[in-house]
Amino acid sequence: MLLARSVIWTCLAVTMLVTAAGEVCGQNYPNRPVRIVAPEAGGGGDLTARLIAQRLSGPLGQQVIVDNRQALISIETAAKAPPDGYTLLLSASLWILPFFQSGVSWDPIRDFSPVISLVSVPNILIVHPSLPVKSVRELIAIAKAHPGDLNYATSATGTANHLAAELFKSMAGVNIVRINYKGSNPALNDLLAGQVQLMFTTAATVAPQLSSGRLRALAVTSARRSALTPELPTLAESGLPDYEWVTINGLFAPAGTPAAIINRLNREIMRILENQEVKERFLNSGAETAGGSSEDLGARIKSEMSRIAKLVKEAGINSQ
Repeated sequence: MLLARSVIWTCLAVTMLVTAAGEVCGQNYPNRPVRIVAPEAGGGGDLTARLIAQRLSGPLGQQVIVDNRQALISIETAAKAPPDGYTLLLSASLWILPFFQSGVSWDPIRDFSPVISLVSVPNILIVHPSLPVKSVRELIAIAKAHPGDLNYATSATGTANHLAAELFKSMAGVNIVRINYKGSNPALNDLLAGQVQLMFTTAATVAPQLSSGRLRALAVTSARRSALTPELPTLAESGLPDYEWVTINGLFAPAGTPAAIINRLNREIMRILENQEVKERFLNSGAETAGGSSEDLGARIKSEMSRIAKLVKEAGINSQ
């Protein structure tokens, strides 16, 4: 009995020491510059990283710098970094790439601790005006009446425009043919030329073509109507209940980073995301601020991975 009590008290003491050490670590953090490893310069992820870094430097009292790397390299770099809060990862593909890239050395759940969801970017479903449809229901009806006759453009396997389309096919029960391109620009050019009939893409990408009538938007892929395109119904409203596909830019730390540091970063960034000027800057770039707890992001990632695994299996999508 005495031995058992001794063991219990020892465990409690160790727990208290570990908790205290984490709190002290959080209080002293940071005492040198913090690095956000982000995707290549010029893209949406880079813009998000730079806006957050600029606003975060003041509250942290240290410079927050952005380190641009190719997507896979950025994840590998962050996975190997010490779990001390000085190297963070901004990624929208951390939990997606393992399904489409063979031989990755890291695991999204095992090797990373979620910090916060930064922004979400919905896609919109667009069609060429030559296709006589003005709603998702009409599109589904034509696709079912003519299986295999319609085709859709994608930029690469595993990208948002590809997975959004595959989810649409699965939930609508239609057979439309994928035409794959080396990038979004050639895909969009062929859609404008009428070589393909439809595509999922971001609203910011095709705003001029929608305004001029060269393309027609049918719906948005988010669960609720988007502030970016408030006039557009969701696909869920348009006959596909529970349809949702958005790109999430999340911030992560290497696994083992003290909870006190994760919580500090979450609080400071949440204040940034709630700023009206920040919201407007993101909206102007085609994104919506997200936020929430680190647990929220972790749960979302696990849910997304389960959904992607099911979609990949049902659609027979092969990894590269």
